[in-house]
Amino acid sequence: MIEIKAIDGLMLREMVLAGTALLEKNREKVDALNVFPVPDGDTGTNMSLTMASAIKEINAQEYTSVSKAAAALAKGALRGARGNSGVITSQLYRGFSRALEGVDAATPQQFAAALKRGADTAYKAVMRPKEGTILTVARVIAEEAVKQADSAPEDFDALFTTILETGEDILAQTPDMLPVLKQAGVVDAGGRGLMHIYRGYAAALRGESVDTAPEETENTAERQEEAEEAEEEDLKYTYSVRYSLVNVSKKAVHSDVELLKRQLNRIGDFLKIRGELPNITVSVHTNDPGKALQCGQILGDLTDFELVNLAEARKQKEKPQEAAAEEAPAPNKPYGMVAVSLGEGFSKIFRDLTVDVIVEGGQTMNPCIEDLRQAIESVHADTVFVFPNNGNVILAAQQAAELCESRVIVIPTKNVAMGIAAAVAFQPDSTPEDNEARMTEAAEMVRTGAITYAIRDSEYEDLHIKQGDVIGLMNGKVTEDGTDIHDVAVSLARQIVTEDDSLITLYYGADTKEEDARSLADEFAGLFPDCDIELQNGGQPLYYYLIAVE
Repeated sequence: MIEIKAIDGLMLREMVLAGTALLEKNREKVDALNVFPVPDGDTGTNMSLTMASAIKEINAQEYTSVSKAAAALAKGALRGARGNSGVITSQLYRGFSRALEGVDAATPQQFAAALKRGADTAYKAVMRPKEGTILTVARVIAEEAVKQADSAPEDFDALFTTILETGEDILAQTPDMLPVLKQAGVVDAGGRGLMHIYRGYAAALRGESVDTAPEETENTAERQEEAEEAEEEDLKYTYSVRYSLVNVSKKAVHSDVELLKRQLNRIGDFLKIRGELPNITVSVHTNDPGKALQCGQILGDLTDFELVNLAEARKQKEKPQEAAAEEAPAPNKPYGMVAVSLGEGFSKIFRDLTVDVIVEGGQTMNPCIEDLRQAIESVHADTVFVFPNNGNVILAAQQAAELCESRVIVIPTKNVAMGIAAAVAFQPDSTPEDNEARMTEAAEMVRTGAITYAIRDSEYEDLHIKQGDVIGLMNGKVTEDGTDIHDVAVSLARQIVTEDDSLITLYYGADTKEEDARSLADEFAGLFPDCDIELQNGGQPLYYYLIAVE
């Protein structure tokens, strides 16, 4: 029973901590709701990381007014928003905060109105909102919450009963709104993540217990030790990944931990596994954070996840701050370009195409809004073109653009092949409008294929996909399933290439041998004699090949 009549800043903080804890506890279950079984940045992970950033901001000081607490929450969520689900979550809090400006403690009516303002703001942030998503869940909850609060202006218990019941009801209807959800037999992942947050809210208000809320969890001594070790060596790996294991299988034994060590040592270094079963903490340096997480998931569920870009951290530490402060800012140049890249090979290609800043971020770890904003502002150009190169990063790039003073044009590239085509089309003597049109057209002319592996069993159209299968995606949709990388690649290429095409570019990934890639390129030359074949080392993780056809 909720007995309080108004929510102040301290109470809102407790609600958000509980909601985030519940989301993190169920993060993998939310990830598993994603329709495509590909190793991409998943909904639960992106929402959890977004909320972790919000918590960091709201924990920075003790806010007694709900207005100031909500403003801190919105600021943190916006800075750390990752992926479409994370950006939409940040917009929910942005509108929520604006509705509570100047309010010391929110009544049920004010709280419900803030939910409604949040849903409205999130809808406006998405260019083409789809029903059957987290947007629908947030909107319907807010609409019913306003009605309930108007009928019982002092009853938070009735309000949250309505929020949770309405949320579950509309969430259950999402498969009827989006056929792809119905076919996969799942509800919307973002909507489910939002329900975990709201359930945490209710638990905090009712005094119910959830798992320890994820306050900032930095083991300073361990992180310092790790940083010092990394500084003594040349960085071989870009990321530091750290997580703890919970809900470890009762059948797990010491040999399973040893197997985990061997798997992680194959993809990284500076490996540390602390503790004993069932309480284990893992840290490793790697170029494949997604794989590091998957290895741990074999033993149990992951919590307290942390990711650090070691290369960027070293740059910041080595940067001569005093000298930079004294240095007069250089005048802006007319144009600049920023690209998100997922492999050293692709990063080199973008640099060769005069892209100014490369933002590290791939399929499993989408860059946050703040990463993109800093990259854009570091260019010092009157007009900056941004290539997100991932469908799950476009919305974050658009939100980052709104935070920058310079003119920012986001070219909606959904993969690196589209980004490369856009960068090639850039003309330094043309106007921003002409360049935008040229680059967008060039990107859209590229048809792409990708070969990766399935991270879970899935049913998609007429495909019965098993975990570990090799799968092929044509323009982002799964169309091929098999057990052999070569066979899937050939079959996918036959689908994509038409008699009007003249160029096929084959980008091979970090896990693909160059001789295998050359052999496949030679085979493509025989299969498609009217096309020029280019072979490039993309160096991308997780994806064996990317095929670009023009």
